[in-house]
Amino acid sequence: MNLLLLPARNIALTIPVVLVTGFITGLYVDTSPLKNYILPVTMVMIYPMMIGFRLGEIINLAHKKLILVSLGINFFIVPLLAYLLGVLFLVDDPQLFAGLAIASLLPTSNMTIAFTMLGGGNIPAAIKLTVISLVLGSLLAPWYLLVMVGTYIQIDVLATLKTITLVVFVPLTLGMVTYRLILKKYTQEEFYTVIKPNLPAVTVWGMVYIIFTGMSTNAHTIVSQSNLFLLAVLVQALFYAANYFISLTFGRFYFNGENTITLVFSTVLCNLAISMGVAATAFGVKAALMVSLAFLFQGQSAAWFIRLNKRYNLLQNILPGDS
Repeated sequence: MNLLLLPARNIALTIPVVLVTGFITGLYVDTSPLKNYILPVTMVMIYPMMIGFRLGEIINLAHKKLILVSLGINFFIVPLLAYLLGVLFLVDDPQLFAGLAIASLLPTSNMTIAFTMLGGGNIPAAIKLTVISLVLGSLLAPWYLLVMVGTYIQIDVLATLKTITLVVFVPLTLGMVTYRLILKKYTQEEFYTVIKPNLPAVTVWGMVYIIFTGMSTNAHTIVSQSNLFLLAVLVQALFYAANYFISLTFGRFYFNGENTITLVFSTVLCNLAISMGVAATAFGVKAALMVSLAFLFQGQSAAWFIRLNKRYNLLQNILPGDS
């Protein structure tokens, strides 16, 4: 059990170690056969995340203003930002562009709820946004990808929909069925205190596999095109910095501190696990590598945001009032 939980308990260290290990391994070993197992590994990786997923939150009408502003940022401003960064920096490598686009179209994750709780945000709204954004993003992603990167890389909308169905909706269905079966033997409290905390461990092991595969199979490309790799890191840094600025600006004008924290973490934090799986299966390991680089920024930036907010009161409202 300790071995199973090790990567999940040390995620900030796990990702850089896997990136470096994958890079060194790829220089000496042909790991291309690992690509053949990315789809089933992705489905297994997503499945634990879906156990306990409450689809009924979609019909809950609470927090309407916060929901609408968050969805507007997630499905208009953030994709536009990703498109502009891609056009400016990544047109010479459409797979990297596609990886950035996919991450921008699948917002929110379990990290959204966790960091909202740690930052003192509106947790019920964060849960609702996580559910809505996952379902809406999964349905819209193929069409957005066609518009955003269809000029630079071939987009098969039906194939992408099939991939998203396998990666998102099949695990979602299995997760809801599993949750019902669990509740026949355990109480909800036992599920959330004993079972649920251990489920992310399986997801993280799946992420380790995909990150390792993406890094190792691209190792020689990184050596020969190191400037492109550094450019991809720069683009991810710009993407996250701009996202924080946008969400903070909207939050400080329209919401109190609690709802602003929820807005920030529901718009800045992407569902990197699903994004990486879709990127790898739909566009290849280089697209997955682009998503993998986001792990270097996402968790650490969220933790620093909470620290800086406590020290410098970043969420002090410009306008009086609240919603």
